[in-house]
Amino acid sequence: MKRFSLAVALGVLQALPLAAQRAERPILPGARGPNRLTLDPIVLAGVQPFHVAEVAAAEGRVAVATGGAADLRLYDASNKEVPYLLVTPQVEAQWRGARLLRVAPSKTTSGFEADLESIQPIDRVRIAGLPAPYLKRVRLEGSGDRSHWTLLVPDGTLFDLPNDQLELSTLDFASGSYRYLRVTWDDRSSARVPLPRRVEARVASAVRGPAPLRAAVAVERRPSEPAKSRFRIKLPGAHLPIVAIELSVGGGNVLRPARITEGRLDGSTVVPTELGTATLRRSVRDGVAAAALRIPITPPSEAELELAVDDGNNPPLDVTGATAIFATLPFIFFESNGDSLFARYGNTQLKAPSYDLEAERERVPSLTLATARWGTPVSVTVTLNGTPSPMPTAGAEIDPKTFRYSRDIPSGEAGLTTLPLDAAALAHGSLSDVRIATADGHQVPFLIERLDEPLSVALPALERVKGARDPVSRSRYRIHLPYAGLPGSRLVIHTDARVFDRQVTLEMLPSAEEDARTRGGPITIAQMSWRHADPELPAPAPTLEPPPLRITDLSLVIDEGDNAPLPLRDATLLLPSYRLRFFREGSAPLTLLYGRSDLAPPRYDLALLAPRLLGAPARDVTPGAEHGAANVTGVTPTIVFWCALALAVLALLVLIARLLRPGDDAPSAPATGTTTPSTSSASPATGE
Repeated sequence: MKRFSLAVALGVLQALPLAAQRAERPILPGARGPNRLTLDPIVLAGVQPFHVAEVAAAEGRVAVATGGAADLRLYDASNKEVPYLLVTPQVEAQWRGARLLRVAPSKTTSGFEADLESIQPIDRVRIAGLPAPYLKRVRLEGSGDRSHWTLLVPDGTLFDLPNDQLELSTLDFASGSYRYLRVTWDDRSSARVPLPRRVEARVASAVRGPAPLRAAVAVERRPSEPAKSRFRIKLPGAHLPIVAIELSVGGGNVLRPARITEGRLDGSTVVPTELGTATLRRSVRDGVAAAALRIPITPPSEAELELAVDDGNNPPLDVTGATAIFATLPFIFFESNGDSLFARYGNTQLKAPSYDLEAERERVPSLTLATARWGTPVSVTVTLNGTPSPMPTAGAEIDPKTFRYSRDIPSGEAGLTTLPLDAAALAHGSLSDVRIATADGHQVPFLIERLDEPLSVALPALERVKGARDPVSRSRYRIHLPYAGLPGSRLVIHTDARVFDRQVTLEMLPSAEEDARTRGGPITIAQMSWRHADPELPAPAPTLEPPPLRITDLSLVIDEGDNAPLPLRDATLLLPSYRLRFFREGSAPLTLLYGRSDLAPPRYDLALLAPRLLGAPARDVTPGAEHGAANVTGVTPTIVFWCALALAVLALLVLIARLLRPGDDAPSAPATGTTTPSTSSASPATGE
């Protein structure tokens, strides 16, 4: 890594001396004089982002990127600033019509030649007016003198299939100067086509016509529910002016809906937000494929996108690659003395520069421009003493002992980090009570992200049991969940059988309170019909949706009728998927806490930086083993309150009982109308 000193930075960035450009890229001019340099994905990911707007053109609306790269600066070897212009090409392409010349057919080929009547720099040919439907392999060659030919497209495909809503009438190739084009149709597996009504070639120009940048991007398969394929697409950076994703797909015919999403902040939670949808189409006939696998999207904010494809009753879609299609981009125009230059960028505070070179903008389309190239990017670090951390990394104090569960977060490098919540965290906590704490008892601010893909949990093998009231035609299986208290989920079961028709019910035993009301009978929580009648294809896996449960054992009941028991292979539980995104300062140990019912959802200032955090790359970490209540001292304030209240009520009841009970030593009251006998001796009557 190259270190860029503060003294040099202050000498170069005079407008904002405390702002540091974070990237540097060599530029190799094509020749002395006017040069043209195309923006590539690496530079686009580092400069201030562009805005995308649609403008009208003869061929429809065209997406154009404007208003970005205000922080871009060019310097020569002596650190002298070099003026430049960002020039947006005209969106209208220039097409040159051609005169058609017949070519003698062979047993397996036919075709024609197109004469542009003068040598032209071209990069695309458009063939119009062929009667539909057709699907043809084609080879394209170019020549300047009709004697020496250059192979431009060795094996292309053109098609117009109205019933399949598929059409492609253009062939792209590397820009070159040609007068003649020769098109050769492959007629071995399809009928011959007549001469087209019109053939045109697009004139290649540095300043005219949209030439969208294309970049291959990484794509990886993600866990998913039945009948759906999910993929994660990793872009070169965040806030890129990308307007479509084009897929490469294996296999044969394709007709499936697809949807692309990214996470965006909604209130206090990051939720999946749709960027675009399309129906993926491909038709294969006699080994020739016609395809439309592009998904238009609004420009993303994140560096990661989620792709979901509805597979229906088909096997999972085999996505082998993806390409990002950019909006029409401006190019960099500069004057060169032939020496190498350096581009520096990555400062979010700089404003767009203003140079006297602006006076030459109108002349750029008439100039002959050499093609400059980018060199290998170099990271630049500027150390500014006393600069505060730009990310909130410490929150309010919190007592870890008041949480029922805790988990260690593995140490790691400083920076943006993501932490998934697993089944244990979802069962024993909630999104309201989850917290991240430092060793000294301070909260670490985070964002909660709800992911589009489910959290897949493999369940133990299904255990066949016999219910006391089950008839012979009923099969009952015990399903054991990993935890009580799981949120609403989806239960997926699989079978290897191909032809069957069954009624499936999911039951649970009633609680003590419900037992009296239901007289001990099971409670149905989900049910469905499971039917498959194609012996050539595997049966789709059904999905039952149980509600939030406070128990761990369920019963899966299958009404077999007069058939043999349906063989079940396994079961999977699909839970909602969440992760925490936070900024880690240093490698100090952190702790994940949850298990308190008295906490409101957290509110952190970090939410104000959500657009920056969601678009930045992050390191994934997994929490350690869960420590239960036995490992955490203290109880939650809610438990303390209810225990104290119960003790107070009990003491009050004891006191009232003592006051109402008669005492053992209290005197008895005399009975009404009785005489108390005298205790003295009787005196003899006087005078006897």
